[in-house]
Amino acid sequence: MAIIQYTAMMKKRLSRRAVSMLQASLRHFPELSGKTITVGYTRAHLGAAVREQLIIRLRVRKLCYNTIGHELTHLVQGFNGIPEGEKQCDIWTLARSPLFCDDAPTYLKLPLPLRMNWPHYASSVRELCLQAIEMRKSYRNYIQWLERELHQLGQEQPQRAGQMSFAF
Repeated sequence: MAIIQYTAMMKKRLSRRAVSMLQASLRHFPELSGKTITVGYTRAHLGAAVREQLIIRLRVRKLCYNTIGHELTHLVQGFNGIPEGEKQCDIWTLARSPLFCDDAPTYLKLPLPLRMNWPHYASSVRELCLQAIEMRKSYRNYIQWLERELHQLGQEQPQRAGQMSFAF
């Protein structure tokens, strides 16, 4: 597992919950194993990342696994076939593990019903992200395809039986 170091600002705001969430998230990033990740604090955004320095910044208040996963994915973009870009980062984060499906992605174009009923759609959206990654091998407009599929999914009624459960 990666080694985590915290900035002075983050140490002041750090909670046991945040530490636990970071550790659980890092288990899904074997490519960061043995590397030192600096975790800092931000007020401006949900999170931020600087890949070259292996730094992520998080807002501890209302922290979710999706944000942590998104910022960690930024650190590995450009490796293992993970393309750069915010939408790409959302796609690869959701596909990496159901753990990161606890909140809707920020950059993918999601219809309002999906965003408002995220727990009911999370599993289906994750499956579509996995399909989009596979599709990318032969279809360069995979993001447009995915966003069309998401739009269609938003036209359907939420599947109550398929609701994902999240560990908190």
